[in-house]
Amino acid sequence: MHSLKIGNKVFDWKQGPAVVMGILNVTPDSFSDGSQFNTLDKAIDHAAQMIQEGAGIIDVGGESTRPGYTQISAQEEMDRVLPVIEALKARFEVPLSIDTYKSKVADAALGAGADLLNDIWGLQYDDTIASVVAKHHKPVCLMHNRKEIPTFSQGGYPLETYLDLLEADLQKCIQTALDAGIERDQLILDPGIGFAKTLEMNVDGVAFVDRLQKFDLPILLGISRKSIIGKSLNLAMEEREEATIALNVIGRMYGCHIFRVHNVLGNVRALQMTDVIRKAKNRIC
Repeated sequence: MHSLKIGNKVFDWKQGPAVVMGILNVTPDSFSDGSQFNTLDKAIDHAAQMIQEGAGIIDVGGESTRPGYTQISAQEEMDRVLPVIEALKARFEVPLSIDTYKSKVADAALGAGADLLNDIWGLQYDDTIASVVAKHHKPVCLMHNRKEIPTFSQGGYPLETYLDLLEADLQKCIQTALDAGIERDQLILDPGIGFAKTLEMNVDGVAFVDRLQKFDLPILLGISRKSIIGKSLNLAMEEREEATIALNVIGRMYGCHIFRVHNVLGNVRALQMTDVIRKAKNRIC
Protein backbone atom coordinates (compact mmCIF):
# COMPACT_ATOMS: atom_id res chain seq x y z
CA MET A 1 0.00 0.00 0.00
CA HIS A 2 1.32 3.40 -0.96
CA SER A 3 -1.32 5.57 0.66
CA LEU A 4 -1.03 7.41 3.96
CA LYS A 5 -4.11 8.60 5.84
CA ILE A 6 -3.55 11.69 7.97
CA GLY A 7 -6.73 13.01 9.54
CA ASN A 8 -9.43 13.02 6.88
CA LYS A 9 -6.95 13.19 3.99
CA VAL A 10 -5.40 10.30 2.10
CA PHE A 11 -2.01 10.97 0.50
CA ASP A 12 -0.70 8.80 -2.32
CA TRP A 13 3.00 9.08 -1.66
CA LYS A 14 4.05 7.05 -4.69
CA GLN A 15 1.93 8.60 -7.46
CA GLY A 16 0.46 11.69 -5.80
CA PRO A 17 1.87 15.23 -5.72
CA ALA A 18 4.40 16.52 -3.23
CA VAL A 19 2.92 17.66 0.07
CA VAL A 20 4.08 20.84 1.79
CA MET A 21 3.95 20.87 5.59
CA GLY A 22 3.73 24.42 6.89
CA ILE A 23 5.67 25.16 10.09
CA LEU A 24 3.68 26.86 12.86
CA ASN A 25 6.00 27.56 15.78
CA VAL A 26 4.10 28.89 18.77
CA THR A 27 7.34 29.56 20.62
CA PRO A 28 9.28 32.65 21.70
CA ASP A 29 12.66 31.27 20.64
CA SER A 30 12.57 29.15 17.47
CA PHE A 31 15.64 29.67 15.31
CA SER A 32 13.83 31.23 12.34
CA ASP A 33 10.48 32.63 13.44
CA GLY A 34 10.49 32.66 17.24
CA SER A 35 7.85 34.94 18.83
CA GLN A 36 6.22 35.75 15.47
CA PHE A 37 3.19 33.49 15.95
CA ASN A 38 3.08 32.81 19.69
CA THR A 39 -0.35 34.31 20.32
CA LEU A 40 -3.55 32.47 19.40
CA ASP A 41 -4.74 35.09 16.91
CA LYS A 42 -1.36 35.28 15.19
CA ALA A 43 -1.13 31.48 15.02
CA ILE A 44 -4.60 31.17 13.47
CA ASP A 45 -3.91 33.91 10.93
CA HIS A 46 -0.59 32.38 9.90
CA ALA A 47 -2.10 28.91 9.58
CA ALA A 48 -4.88 30.34 7.42
CA GLN A 49 -2.32 32.02 5.18
CA MET A 50 -0.27 28.82 4.81
CA ILE A 51 -3.38 26.80 3.97
CA GLN A 52 -4.40 29.37 1.37
CA GLU A 53 -0.92 29.13 -0.14
CA GLY A 54 -1.20 25.37 -0.49
CA ALA A 55 -0.01 23.72 2.73
CA GLY A 56 -1.33 20.17 2.94
CA ILE A 57 -0.37 19.74 6.62
CA ILE A 58 0.21 22.24 9.43
CA ASP A 59 2.93 21.27 11.92
CA VAL A 60 2.40 22.85 15.35
CA GLY A 61 5.41 23.11 17.65
CA GLY A 62 5.55 24.44 21.19
CA GLU A 63 9.23 23.94 22.03
CA SER A 64 12.19 25.14 20.00
CA THR A 65 14.64 22.38 19.13
CA ARG A 66 17.23 24.69 17.60
CA PRO A 67 20.89 23.92 18.48
CA GLY A 68 21.45 24.69 22.16
CA TYR A 69 17.74 24.93 22.96
CA THR A 70 16.43 24.96 26.53
CA GLN A 71 13.94 22.20 27.28
CA ILE A 72 10.62 23.32 28.73
CA SER A 73 8.17 21.32 30.83
CA ALA A 74 5.46 19.22 29.26
CA GLN A 75 2.87 21.44 30.93
CA GLU A 76 4.29 24.63 29.43
CA GLU A 77 4.46 22.99 26.03
CA MET A 78 0.83 21.86 26.31
CA ASP A 79 -0.24 25.34 27.39
CA ARG A 80 1.26 26.65 24.16
CA VAL A 81 0.02 24.09 21.65
CA LEU A 82 -3.35 22.78 22.86
CA PRO A 83 -5.34 26.02 22.38
CA VAL A 84 -3.83 26.37 18.90
CA ILE A 85 -4.66 22.79 17.90
CA GLU A 86 -8.22 23.12 19.17
CA ALA A 87 -8.71 26.44 17.37
CA LEU A 88 -7.29 25.20 14.08
CA LYS A 89 -9.29 21.99 14.25
CA ALA A 90 -12.49 24.00 14.66
CA ARG A 91 -11.73 26.24 11.68
CA PHE A 92 -9.88 24.19 9.06
CA GLU A 93 -9.98 20.72 7.52
CA VAL A 94 -6.25 20.48 6.84
CA PRO A 95 -4.49 17.75 8.85
CA LEU A 96 -2.54 18.92 11.90
CA SER A 97 0.79 17.59 13.11
CA ILE A 98 2.17 17.96 16.63
CA ASP A 99 5.93 18.42 16.81
CA THR A 100 6.92 16.89 20.15
CA TYR A 101 8.99 14.07 21.64
CA LYS A 102 7.20 13.96 25.02
CA SER A 103 4.52 11.34 25.59
CA LYS A 104 2.39 13.56 27.82
CA VAL A 105 2.28 16.31 25.21
CA ALA A 106 1.68 13.83 22.40
CA ASP A 107 -1.20 12.20 24.29
CA ALA A 108 -2.90 15.54 24.97
CA ALA A 109 -2.31 16.93 21.47
CA LEU A 110 -3.48 13.81 19.64
CA GLY A 111 -6.50 13.73 21.92
CA ALA A 112 -7.22 17.40 21.14
CA GLY A 113 -7.30 16.76 17.41
CA ALA A 114 -3.74 16.54 16.10
CA ASP A 115 -3.63 13.95 13.32
CA LEU A 116 0.08 13.12 13.21
CA LEU A 117 3.01 12.95 15.63
CA ASN A 118 6.25 14.48 14.35
CA ASP A 119 8.91 13.14 16.74
CA ILE A 120 12.44 14.50 16.35
CA TRP A 121 13.73 11.51 18.32
CA GLY A 122 11.98 8.83 16.29
CA LEU A 123 10.26 7.36 19.39
CA GLN A 124 13.66 6.86 21.06
CA TYR A 125 13.59 9.64 23.69
CA ASP A 126 10.44 8.80 25.66
CA ASP A 127 9.84 5.12 26.42
CA THR A 128 6.04 5.46 26.43
CA ILE A 129 5.43 7.70 23.42
CA ALA A 130 5.14 4.84 20.93
CA SER A 131 2.31 3.27 22.93
CA VAL A 132 0.58 6.67 23.06
CA VAL A 133 0.61 6.89 19.26
CA ALA A 134 -0.66 3.33 18.97
CA LYS A 135 -3.47 4.10 21.42
CA HIS A 136 -4.65 7.02 19.29
CA HIS A 137 -4.24 5.08 16.01
CA LYS A 138 -2.47 8.04 14.46
CA PRO A 139 0.54 8.10 12.09
CA VAL A 140 4.01 9.17 13.19
CA CYS A 141 7.04 10.71 11.50
CA LEU A 142 10.25 9.06 12.70
CA MET A 143 13.17 11.45 12.46
CA HIS A 144 16.78 10.33 12.66
CA ASN A 145 18.58 11.77 15.66
CA ARG A 146 21.31 10.90 18.14
CA LYS A 147 22.50 12.29 21.45
CA GLU A 148 25.91 12.99 19.92
CA ILE A 149 27.35 13.32 16.43
CA PRO A 150 28.59 9.88 15.28
CA THR A 151 32.34 9.30 15.31
CA PHE A 152 34.25 6.56 13.55
CA SER A 153 37.31 4.84 14.99
CA GLN A 154 39.10 4.52 11.66
CA GLY A 155 39.22 8.30 11.34
CA GLY A 156 38.13 10.49 8.50
CA TYR A 157 34.60 10.25 7.22
CA PRO A 158 33.61 6.87 5.77
CA LEU A 159 30.50 7.76 3.77
CA GLU A 160 29.18 4.24 3.34
CA THR A 161 29.60 3.51 7.04
CA TYR A 162 27.68 6.65 7.99
CA LEU A 163 24.82 5.93 5.60
CA ASP A 164 24.61 2.38 6.94
CA LEU A 165 24.47 3.81 10.46
CA LEU A 166 21.67 6.21 9.52
CA GLU A 167 19.65 3.40 7.99
CA ALA A 168 20.25 1.12 10.98
CA ASP A 169 19.08 3.86 13.36
CA LEU A 170 15.92 4.40 11.32
CA GLN A 171 15.27 0.65 11.26
CA LYS A 172 15.43 0.70 15.05
CA CYS A 173 12.83 3.49 15.09
CA ILE A 174 10.61 1.50 12.76
CA GLN A 175 10.88 -1.58 14.95
CA THR A 176 10.02 0.46 18.06
CA ALA A 177 6.85 1.63 16.32
CA LEU A 178 5.88 -1.84 15.12
CA ASP A 179 6.52 -3.40 18.54
CA ALA A 180 4.16 -0.83 20.09
CA GLY A 181 1.38 -1.78 17.69
CA ILE A 182 1.68 1.09 15.20
CA GLU A 183 0.90 -0.13 11.69
CA ARG A 184 3.68 0.11 9.12
CA ASP A 185 1.47 2.10 6.75
CA GLN A 186 1.27 4.79 9.46
CA LEU A 187 5.01 5.52 9.39
CA ILE A 188 6.97 8.35 7.76
CA LEU A 189 10.77 8.62 7.74
CA ASP A 190 12.86 11.79 8.09
CA PRO A 191 16.67 11.74 7.62
CA GLY A 192 17.02 14.38 10.35
CA ILE A 193 18.97 17.06 8.52
CA GLY A 194 20.52 19.41 11.08
CA PHE A 195 20.35 17.02 14.04
CA ALA A 196 23.50 15.35 15.46
CA LYS A 197 25.35 15.63 12.16
CA THR A 198 28.35 17.46 10.81
CA LEU A 199 27.90 19.69 7.76
CA GLU A 200 29.28 16.91 5.58
CA MET A 201 26.81 14.42 7.04
CA ASN A 202 23.94 16.82 6.40
CA VAL A 203 25.00 17.35 2.79
CA ASP A 204 25.35 13.61 2.24
CA GLY A 205 22.00 13.05 3.94
CA VAL A 206 20.41 15.02 1.12
CA ALA A 207 22.65 13.73 -1.66
CA PHE A 208 21.86 10.11 -0.77
CA VAL A 209 18.31 10.51 0.60
CA ASP A 210 17.08 8.25 -2.20
CA ARG A 211 18.66 5.32 -0.34
CA LEU A 212 15.82 5.57 2.17
CA GLN A 213 13.41 4.41 -0.53
CA LYS A 214 14.50 0.86 0.35
CA PHE A 215 12.19 1.11 3.40
CA ASP A 216 9.19 1.64 1.08
CA LEU A 217 7.81 4.39 3.31
CA PRO A 218 7.06 8.07 2.65
CA ILE A 219 10.02 10.39 3.30
CA LEU A 220 9.77 13.80 4.92
CA LEU A 221 12.51 16.36 4.29
CA GLY A 222 12.81 19.11 6.89
CA ILE A 223 15.52 21.41 5.64
CA SER A 224 13.96 24.87 5.64
CA ARG A 225 16.48 27.66 6.41
CA LYS A 226 18.78 25.27 8.28
CA SER A 227 22.50 25.56 8.96
CA ILE A 228 23.35 23.26 6.05
CA ILE A 229 22.54 26.31 3.92
CA GLY A 230 24.08 28.91 6.19
CA LYS A 231 27.37 27.03 6.53
CA SER A 232 27.58 25.92 2.91
CA LEU A 233 26.86 29.34 1.42
CA ASN A 234 27.69 31.68 4.31
CA LEU A 235 24.15 33.03 4.34
CA ALA A 236 22.22 34.63 7.19
CA MET A 237 18.85 33.20 8.23
CA GLU A 238 16.81 35.63 6.16
CA GLU A 239 18.87 34.85 3.05
CA ARG A 240 18.27 31.10 2.86
CA GLU A 241 14.92 30.86 1.07
CA GLU A 242 16.13 30.21 -2.48
CA ALA A 243 18.52 27.50 -1.31
CA THR A 244 15.74 25.90 0.74
CA ILE A 245 13.62 25.65 -2.39
CA ALA A 246 16.54 24.22 -4.37
CA LEU A 247 17.18 21.53 -1.77
CA ASN A 248 13.50 20.59 -1.66
CA VAL A 249 13.41 20.27 -5.45
CA ILE A 250 16.43 17.96 -5.24
CA GLY A 251 14.72 16.01 -2.47
CA ARG A 252 11.61 15.64 -4.60
CA MET A 253 13.61 14.33 -7.54
CA TYR A 254 15.18 11.82 -5.14
CA GLY A 255 11.81 10.52 -3.94
CA CYS A 256 10.88 12.60 -0.89
CA HIS A 257 7.16 13.27 -0.55
CA ILE A 258 6.57 15.68 2.36
CA PHE A 259 8.46 18.95 2.76
CA ARG A 260 8.44 20.86 6.05
CA VAL A 261 8.91 24.56 5.31
CA HIS A 262 8.49 28.10 6.60
CA ASN A 263 7.70 29.70 3.22
CA VAL A 264 4.79 27.69 1.85
CA LEU A 265 3.99 29.47 -1.42
CA GLY A 266 7.47 29.45 -2.91
CA ASN A 267 7.99 25.78 -2.13
CA VAL A 268 4.52 24.78 -3.35
CA ARG A 269 5.14 26.37 -6.74
CA ALA A 270 8.63 24.93 -7.07
CA LEU A 271 7.47 21.44 -6.13
CA GLN A 272 4.48 21.63 -8.48
CA MET A 273 6.85 22.41 -11.36
CA THR A 274 9.14 19.61 -10.22
CA ASP A 275 6.21 17.20 -10.35
CA VAL A 276 5.47 18.25 -13.93
CA ILE A 277 8.99 17.21 -14.90
CA ARG A 278 8.88 14.02 -12.81
CA LYS A 279 5.62 13.02 -14.48
CA ALA A 280 7.12 13.53 -17.93
CA LYS A 281 10.22 11.57 -17.01
CA ASN A 282 8.19 8.70 -15.54
CA ARG A 283 6.02 8.56 -18.65
CA ILE A 284 9.05 8.14 -20.88
CA CYS A 285 11.02 5.82 -18.58
